[in-house]
Amino acid sequence: MPRVKRGVAHVKHRKNILKQTKGYKWGRKNLIKLAKTAINKAGVFAYRDRKNKKRTMRGLWQIRISAAVKMLGLSYSKFIGFLKKIK
Repeated sequence: MPRVKRGVAHVKHRKNILKQTKGYKWGRKNLIKLAKTAINKAGVFAYRDRKNKKRTMRGLWQIRISAAVKMLGLSYSKFIGFLKKIK
C-alpha cells in the first residue's frame, strides 16, 4: 500500500482548531485535545443559549411593557387582552 502524506492538511486542521480557541485560558488554547473539547462545549453552550436568550428577552419585554402600561393605569394582562381584541 502506498504511503499517504498529509502533513499539510494535518497542520491546516490544527491551525483552524487553535484559531477558534483564541482567547481561551490555559491549555484549552494551545493543546489540540483540550481545544477540541473546548470548541465542542462552546458550540453546545452557544446553541443552548440562543434559545435561552429568546426566553429572557421575552421576560424583559413583559417587564418593560408592564412598567409603561402601569403609568397609564392598566395592568399588563388587560393591555394584552385589549391588543388581542383589536386584532
